[in-house]
Amino acid sequence: MPKRNLYLTNTPIDEALGSFWMHFNEKPVHSTETIHVAESLGRTTAEAVFARNNSPLYDCAAMDGIAVVSGKTASASENNPLTLTGDEFLVVDTGDPVQPPFDAVIMAEELEETAEGMIIRQSAAPWQHLRPIGEDIVQGEMVLPSLHKIRPMDIGVLLSGGITQVLVKSQPSVAIIPTGTELVEAHQTPKIGDIIESNSYMLGALVAQDGGKPARFGIVADDYNTIKESLLQAAENHDIILICSGTSAGREDFAVHVLNEIGQVIVHGVAMKPGKPVILAIVAGKPVIGVPGYPVSAFIAYENFVKPILLGEKPSSGVIQATLTRRLVSSFKHQEYVRVKVGRIGEKLVATPLARGAGAAMSLVRADGFCVIPRDYEGLDAGAVVEVVLCREIADLERTVVAIGSHDMMLDIMSDMLSGANLSSSHVGSMGGLMALKNGEAHIAPIHQLDEATGEYNIPIIKKLFGGRKMALIKGVGRVQGVMTAVGNPLNIQGLADLTKHRFINRQRGAGTRILLDYKLAQEGVDPESISGYDREAATHMAVAAAIAGGSADCGLGIQAAANAMGLDFIPIDTEEYDFAIPQEFLTLDHIQIFINTLKSPDLHGKLAELGGYDTSRCGEVILIDC
Repeated sequence: MPKRNLYLTNTPIDEALGSFWMHFNEKPVHSTETIHVAESLGRTTAEAVFARNNSPLYDCAAMDGIAVVSGKTASASENNPLTLTGDEFLVVDTGDPVQPPFDAVIMAEELEETAEGMIIRQSAAPWQHLRPIGEDIVQGEMVLPSLHKIRPMDIGVLLSGGITQVLVKSQPSVAIIPTGTELVEAHQTPKIGDIIESNSYMLGALVAQDGGKPARFGIVADDYNTIKESLLQAAENHDIILICSGTSAGREDFAVHVLNEIGQVIVHGVAMKPGKPVILAIVAGKPVIGVPGYPVSAFIAYENFVKPILLGEKPSSGVIQATLTRRLVSSFKHQEYVRVKVGRIGEKLVATPLARGAGAAMSLVRADGFCVIPRDYEGLDAGAVVEVVLCREIADLERTVVAIGSHDMMLDIMSDMLSGANLSSSHVGSMGGLMALKNGEAHIAPIHQLDEATGEYNIPIIKKLFGGRKMALIKGVGRVQGVMTAVGNPLNIQGLADLTKHRFINRQRGAGTRILLDYKLAQEGVDPESISGYDREAATHMAVAAAIAGGSADCGLGIQAAANAMGLDFIPIDTEEYDFAIPQEFLTLDHIQIFINTLKSPDLHGKLAELGGYDTSRCGEVILIDC
């Protein structure tokens, strides 16, 4: 008979998990399978998922009312009401398509219907109450990264993006073996000395909650050979094995001896209380966790060792305090839940609000948590310390690179490639990013800011804005900018001078692309006011491309990769430098180093080459700047 197990080790939890985990680096617990999106709740994506179509699919009404040609309403006012008749308007409901020549919607509440037509008392602005094609989801953009646990809001966005099938990690089968001669089932009548077995059911529920498939064995008596037979059977048919109780120093605690005979014990005993006598072992290449018999010990063992193996990562979650980066205005009538991105900048966590519109479903997917504005509050000021209810693990926030600035498709690709770090990217244009960096709201600012006096990119504006600070520039890519237009270039657009002849869509004020456009227009002597649509703004290159592909614009300035992604024609105008401004003190952060190394990665360069229009020769080079 085996001797009593008097000498357990006292291995620190992280060291024990690390020693255990290293045995599965090349032998993952999970395989993959393709399932319907409607059945994917709680499953984990095995690869990044990209949208197959735009949402909305077309320019559509955001309100019930009438679609109008905005230019024909310019004279309307309270003192000079205008009556629209015949084909001057189109009655629309929310979600109805709005096609040229109509370019605005007037709400039903602002209309007065008469026998002659519709009376309006206020002019309509271009694109008023319209949702442009691709406003929420743009074809080709990443909807979900790999290794993402699919939530209810993700399912809606996946389907809206035209995705019906998704590749997910398989659900590991977890064998749960309760052992102990003293154990009885709950339906039996216990006698003195009996213990009702409950741990295996608790563990099974935890496994199911975390995406595994529990397989409970019947109670196994404290018999060496019976325990051995059960473990071998479990190793043959299941992915993970939990053996419950029998892990300590009792005379009938056989688990560690059996495991040493049929496999390898990695750790026996960890430095936690309760739960010290945990066993971590390998049998037939399968992870085996010996779970102590006390219920609290079993739960703690599950959280620290079973759950990380099941999920492929060590989880944590909760409510945190963060500093709000922008003022939030709210209503007295409602308790409002504002979606936020969260990351650590220096000594504080910062929360940056995301889109608040009811139609902005992607903000749910991108959110790290919710900042709750209570009823009877008008809002919260920038700089306020707020509580954030997390919907991501707090460990993720500690290793998140917060990037605020100009958008590029490479950021979507990089966010799926960062191993050991996360990327939170908000698209506000180059100047918006630089101001966020100056205010301590971001680690890096993606920029492509042209200095019109020198023709140099990025460094002059950094020196101007960050006087007295030690800054750096992480080189990104050379990007080919040009005019995007419909496939086949049916309007025969040859250059910027032709923009005056067609419907244009611009980037937002402060965007590097818009600054480049203004610079080039001045060089060629083209008046911006002569361009129809110069004041129509889009937040990203892909949104510009989507508008052209959808037919609501004839042309727009953007990067070649966006044109290629949407199947558009492209007339090159210039090559710009898309880089990342960063304070020097952040360069030593582990997640920033991961970001830089990913920029240097041949895998990233290969993916960018497939998109087209990128020069990666200086990717990841760091230039120190004394401002």
